[in-house]
Amino acid sequence: MTPLTLMALLALAPAPDARAADAPRPEKGPALDTSFLKLYAETRGFLNGRPAKPKVAPDGKTVFFLRSEAKSSRQKLYAFDVEAKEAKEILPPEMLLGGIDETLSQEEKARRERQRVTAGGFTDYHLDPTGTRVFLTISDRLVVYDRATKSAKELKTGGGGAVDPKWSPDGTKLAYVRGFDVYVYDLAADKESAVTTGGTAVKTHGLAEFVAQEEMHRHTGYWWSPDSKFIAYEEADHTGVEVWTIADPFKPGVKPPEQFYPRPGKKNVSVRLGVVPVAGGPTVWVGWDREKYEYLAAVQWSRLGGLTVQLQDRKQQVLSLASVDPTTGELTVILLELDRAWINLPTDLPSPLGKNFIWMRQFGEGLEIQNCSPRKGQMPDIVVPAEENPTGVVAVVPPGGADATIVYYVAPDPTQQQVRKTGLPRASKKLPGSETADHLTDEPGFHTAVFGESERSYVITSTTLNRLPQSTVFLTDKTEVGALPSVAAEPPFTPTVTVQKVGDYWTAVVRPRDFDPKKKYPVIVDVYGGPRHLHVVQAMRNWLIPQWLADQGFVVVAVDNRGTPGRGRDWERAVYQKFGTVPLEDQVKGLQELGKRFPELDPDRVGIVGWSFGGYMAANGVLRRPDVFKAAVAGAPVTDWEDYDTHYTERYMGLLPESRKAYDEASLIPLAPGLSRPLLLVHGTADDNVYFRHSLKLADALFRAGKEFEMLPLPGVTHMYTADPQVAERLWEQSVRFFKRHLGEPR
Repeated sequence: MTPLTLMALLALAPAPDARAADAPRPEKGPALDTSFLKLYAETRGFLNGRPAKPKVAPDGKTVFFLRSEAKSSRQKLYAFDVEAKEAKEILPPEMLLGGIDETLSQEEKARRERQRVTAGGFTDYHLDPTGTRVFLTISDRLVVYDRATKSAKELKTGGGGAVDPKWSPDGTKLAYVRGFDVYVYDLAADKESAVTTGGTAVKTHGLAEFVAQEEMHRHTGYWWSPDSKFIAYEEADHTGVEVWTIADPFKPGVKPPEQFYPRPGKKNVSVRLGVVPVAGGPTVWVGWDREKYEYLAAVQWSRLGGLTVQLQDRKQQVLSLASVDPTTGELTVILLELDRAWINLPTDLPSPLGKNFIWMRQFGEGLEIQNCSPRKGQMPDIVVPAEENPTGVVAVVPPGGADATIVYYVAPDPTQQQVRKTGLPRASKKLPGSETADHLTDEPGFHTAVFGESERSYVITSTTLNRLPQSTVFLTDKTEVGALPSVAAEPPFTPTVTVQKVGDYWTAVVRPRDFDPKKKYPVIVDVYGGPRHLHVVQAMRNWLIPQWLADQGFVVVAVDNRGTPGRGRDWERAVYQKFGTVPLEDQVKGLQELGKRFPELDPDRVGIVGWSFGGYMAANGVLRRPDVFKAAVAGAPVTDWEDYDTHYTERYMGLLPESRKAYDEASLIPLAPGLSRPLLLVHGTADDNVYFRHSLKLADALFRAGKEFEMLPLPGVTHMYTADPQVAERLWEQSVRFFKRHLGEPR
């Protein structure tokens, strides 16, 4: 958009001196009905009682899943018999706890925080290769449940909590990390043995470092060989990395936990990959230029594709996919991906396919799914062309074979996700199109799929604007077997949300259920705005809290700005080194486009609310564009990008000191003297992702500049504020009171 057009659009906004003080500001408004907030918080957003983590047994005859009761977050293990079409509880956590409260190690707490796990009881489980035994953890105890004998056996491990458990491919052993080293438990011998030694808090073995878990979505640091004789493991050396602490002001006598936290321009964790025999022996270290490639982004060791690694340079503009000879550690580059801004990591890829592998890569503006050969000079076969807008590979079923089927996500627009499958092309000239793809889902909404090794059955989990997640079992001929049973409480209302494209932007509008078209409503912009995240989606749960907000006398709107995925490379990369400007400009433009279309929106009374990157956007809105945004609630905002982690920040902002200008322009701290609108800062003091330091730095700058603002610290609360039901309830109640004071009522 040209500067002239931009100026014309900005001219539609009220003048900078138009104050929100013109709106009524009651000293004390009427009591709010927060019963919905209480119900929402106590049911984990109505997820309690719904099936979670479905997994198909190898023979396809059973589907396992976790589920709690409607008013509890403690999950139990269930099994759904595909033939009988019925589910039975097979193991409650109480059977193993014996009335003792669940306790977690610091390592397990950190893993759950990185994975955003808020449930209790069983949070995951692992099937052996035959599907007859299930491996679970509870209160840092490792348990194997035998389905045939219906008995559970606790493993006799050494002291300390064990994390990240995995079956060996042959089903005879279990591996896990304990005390910063990898251990293996031989079930036949009923004995534990160390696979690695010498691991410490500074130099860990088998654990994914912080940025791998938080930003790369890699939550493991070790991998079994297909023959169960070797383990590849990560050694993460934190020497020289900054150590940050998280003090609890409520407990000044408790020593604060420490965390290695690499920041932009500072020392990163030094990572290397080794291969060690399970039976004992020296480690073979994989050789690569670790100064050039600082990040071990992904590791796969499959029975078809061998050992492969994905390596990233620190700028994340180069991604190297390489095969590894586990006997020598020699590395052979298979392909390189290059991008002048950044490269997104492909999820769960490469997927082996005989001598070839499935891969996703940028092709022009879109992504393309390819059947690639490791042989140099051989062009890949196109499995799904960029025109079909694939967003990820779900599975290759069955693995290998000339007639294998690729199952993949494809979003006809970024607001929904549909599951498709297509047969592999047999020649590079054959391009499968939408007319040859098999549609497993079509209903507008968000759909995911889970497949087992058998072609017998699969599970589709679907959510729409009118329905919360529901998991249904199908046979491979698409015959519906039945839904995994839910005992969840249902929301007392269905959101009145309209999702549509307005101008260049996908938007959502949520009106009060007692909406009066004759009135002008104050507006709340519900924002996230960060890259690689879709906010405007056709999924009911996203709009339950916005509906409650709207029912208090607002119209709630959302806009997906540039930087969000699913709109092509240039749309997504437009935010590169422009965090402070491009996303906010798009929010303003989208808001103004909505204002032209919907006269009930009052452009003189617009508030903005968000958490994390959304908190940054909210604070940025009132600081940089007070002519548009008249009040903001900023939750856990990043206020200075030099204080966030390396892998996320440097991907989008570049390296320091060469990108100093971009960091300075994106920082909120220099903008503090210009605050002229009401701002409420909210932050958990125990946040180890966006540290409390961020809000304190902005608060200090505002205080020293003589500015009025409000601040609400949440003692002991982490980045997942929703984990505490009372905090979640009161936070939204306080937010509404804040907006009512500063934006007023419909009129």
